[in-house]
Amino acid sequence: MIKIGITGSIASGKTTASKILSHKNGPLFSADKIVKDLYKNNNFKKLLAKKFKIKEKFNLKNLLKRKILENKTNIKILEKMIHPKVRKEMKKFSRIEKNKKIIFYEIPLLVESKLIKYFNIVIFIKAKKNIRLRRFELKGGERKLFNVLNNNQLSDSKKIKFCDHVVVNEKNLVMLKKKLLSIIKKYV
Repeated sequence: MIKIGITGSIASGKTTASKILSHKNGPLFSADKIVKDLYKNNNFKKLLAKKFKIKEKFNLKNLLKRKILENKTNIKILEKMIHPKVRKEMKKFSRIEKNKKIIFYEIPLLVESKLIKYFNIVIFIKAKKNIRLRRFELKGGERKLFNVLNNNQLSDSKKIKFCDHVVVNEKNLVMLKKKLLSIIKKYV
């Protein structure tokens, strides 16, 4: 079994790249999807509300964003609550899919979380900061939050040292797909 990790900085195009790579090639684990599901879990929402002293549970995600913007150390507290749950789901996914030839993992903080050792191949999706910011804002994100999240990650140059392939995603979907398919054909 080949485990392929896909990572990159915020709004670099990891999700799109992951879908292209895994399409007809193997199952895909998405850390972002696990986190989205966590935010729907009532027990987890209660835990977050208690930890961050938030009264309203309906607008929890937006209120958490405010807490992060108010105090940048809150992002570390949030990560300590989320990361162990994501790892648990990642290990469960690996057990379920253990008989597949290739399995894919989209993990934004793969390098920062010291998960390199779990993968045979790591692909880094790269894009200039101004392009990533524009993508983030197009999805409704705020510039200030982008900067906090971006500064919480290692620089691209540091992360690239741990990766087997670097794919620059600054043009269009056709170019991205062409680059990714040239990589994946080495492994399928």
